[in-house]
Amino acid sequence: MKLLHTSDWHLGQSFFTQNRRHEHRQFLTWLLDVVKEHEIDVVVVAGDVFDTAAPPSYARELYNQFVVELQAYPCTLVVLGGNHDSVSVLNESKSLLSCLNVHVIAACAEDESEQLVEVKDVNGRVIGLICAIPFIRPRDVIISEAGQSGDDKKSLLGDAIKQHYARVYHLAAERKAALGGDIPIVATGHLTALGVSQSDSVREIYIGTLDGFSANNFPAADYIALGHIHRPQRVGKREHIRYCGSPIPLSFDELASAKQVMVVSFDGTTPHMTPVAVPRFQAMAVLRGNLSEIEEQLAHIDETAEPIWLCIEVTTEGYLPDLHQRIQGMVENKPVAILQLRRVRAHQGTTLQQQREEHLAELTPDDVFERRLALMPDDTDDALRLRLRAHFQTLMHSLYEEPKGQ
Repeated sequence: MKLLHTSDWHLGQSFFTQNRRHEHRQFLTWLLDVVKEHEIDVVVVAGDVFDTAAPPSYARELYNQFVVELQAYPCTLVVLGGNHDSVSVLNESKSLLSCLNVHVIAACAEDESEQLVEVKDVNGRVIGLICAIPFIRPRDVIISEAGQSGDDKKSLLGDAIKQHYARVYHLAAERKAALGGDIPIVATGHLTALGVSQSDSVREIYIGTLDGFSANNFPAADYIALGHIHRPQRVGKREHIRYCGSPIPLSFDELASAKQVMVVSFDGTTPHMTPVAVPRFQAMAVLRGNLSEIEEQLAHIDETAEPIWLCIEVTTEGYLPDLHQRIQGMVENKPVAILQLRRVRAHQGTTLQQQREEHLAELTPDDVFERRLALMPDDTDDALRLRLRAHFQTLMHSLYEEPKGQ
């Protein structure tokens, strides 16, 4: 069996002021070429197909068009719901897509056998089994009770997720025994595993209840295809547990890591992982330095080049009230769009009074919180800092959460 592992498409994302339709269209076209070139048997999309619960119509069109174009190849498609995805939006076309060899698992099913997907070859022979685990919402697996502490809820949720994996894997193991032969078992997931490196665009999904899921709690699947973390990486130094990452940069800090999808070929039940680099479909860059250094970097941009999206971090020792005007003057007639402009203090020992000179419009709530946290004594316990961050994220989550009944 040959499996293509991808995740975190975030179709419909608006990058600051920019629409990303053309990037996603080019990525999906490229992905079809990968399916053809590598003779893929099954494509697994490990969550966050869409960027929001109410994706724009063009994002749904891109998704549907990909499904239609995939019909040119003898390939199974498994789509998992992520924390950004709406269960109802994914399920609205589930029955129709099932006729096109597409399995949509938007949420945990009451009948867990629905989360076991058989991958078949052109002759109808089963060549692989997928434990299709989507993003697991706490309400799907646990019932909260009055009086439970935060630690109680954390332990309950972690155990419930572990047990859900175990039950679906048990079904797969039984099916494998019934079929006979060396059939690989693949598990999926959309969650934060312990010890991974995140990026600015990753949103916490178990706020206040689960720091991360231990690699030891995954079942003994032959390969585990994960989504949610946008940087490609192994989990717990285990080659077969992987995040493939997002296919396009979803924040400027993601430019530091290459984008990829993972092609997994099985020799019996032994997986062989081959990362396939995703081309950059939109020029993006981060420029850093003082004003003269920024000006020099901008001077090297060819006026006939493709439009470039920029994040500019200006190092300054004082407040520059006309910073925006100066930068705009430097990019006049240049094919660039400045999407983010940041001030970076030259001296680390910045006082609170100096920070007040910055406009609040330039700072996110997280920025303000981290600035205040940085003023705590150097010997402050790390555990206290973690608890403060957790409490802050819980507060922010409650502020942005939709009121019940609406």
